Amino acid sequence: MARNKNALLRYRTIDRCLRNTSRRWTLADLVDACSDALYEYEGKPDLVSTRTVQLDLQIMRSDRLGYEAPIEVYDRKYYRYADPDYSINNRPLSQHDIDLLSRTIDLLRQFDEFDTYHEMADVVNRLQDKVASAGSRRPIVDFERNPNLRGLRHLTPLYDIIASRTTVGIDYRPFGSDTTRTFILYPHLLKEYRNRWFLFGTRTSDMRIFNLALDRIESFHTLPDIPYRDNPRFGPDYFDDMVGVTKDTRMRPRRIVVKAFAAQAGYIITKPIHASQRLVDTDPADGSMTFELQAVINYELIALLLTYGADIRVLHPPSLAATMRDTLLAAAARYTP
Repeated sequence: MARNKNALLRYRTIDRCLRNTSRRWTLADLVDACSDALYEYEGKPDLVSTRTVQLDLQIMRSDRLGYEAPIEVYDRKYYRYADPDYSINNRPLSQHDIDLLSRTIDLLRQFDEFDTYHEMADVVNRLQDKVASAGSRRPIVDFERNPNLRGLRHLTPLYDIIASRTTVGIDYRPFGSDTTRTFILYPHLLKEYRNRWFLFGTRTSDMRIFNLALDRIESFHTLPDIPYRDNPRFGPDYFDDMVGVTKDTRMRPRRIVVKAFAAQAGYIITKPIHASQRLVDTDPADGSMTFELQAVINYELIALLLTYGADIRVLHPPSLAATMRDTLLAAAARYTP
């Protein structure tokens, strides 16, 4: 791990400690916490020195990095934030930061082919609006978000673990379970779906591709002694034949035919159910349209189709049509007196 990344890790660790007001933190406690964090993310038993943490506290107090953290010593021994609501993660952007980010965004937009990279364009649009909201004007675009979602704290450390191609052990508790399971994975990708984040990786024991919801991860640790392996079955096209995040080796794309009635037909043609969707028939008499797509039939696809209620009908395959019918009848039964 690079030296500047080590420093950032220490700053975050100190910040996490000082925000925890349920205990009192001595300098020795902060040194131990930083050493433990370094070991967790790098797997090396290198101890952080007292002098290093003292310098970190000075830097965090100063405006050198824009933190200006209100760190105080009380009882001549313990450290805390004078403002209990303070965090280095909540500090506002300085005008210098705003100007620098604005110039960077403008530079990115100079590339001729920028707009063809839709995912990058989306990221930069989000960044641009965030910078603008920190400046003088109001935001122009409002993106859907869920700041209270559990597991968001895992995003940055898991990103670093994936980037460093390091094997990871994860303690995971599924919904409805009282027990925690441990997975050892070669991590590949962090993916967002409907405001939830998922970690995709390959299980080391059988090379099976797994996805784990970040809000169900209790803890994780790096395993540098287990060499990282790529999985040739997990590549850029892994998500091409599916909606959402659920797929296993038994699932294959199926031909799916959906008839959309007038109330939803125009909506579905402008916002396809899946990228493979194509219009195969129209009925001018009632305004309905029939669509065909090739996709894995998983929980997320069924949930999406159910959102259209009585305004669509699955025509093929019969098994999916039966699932839709049974689910809708069960839902209707919930409202029967």
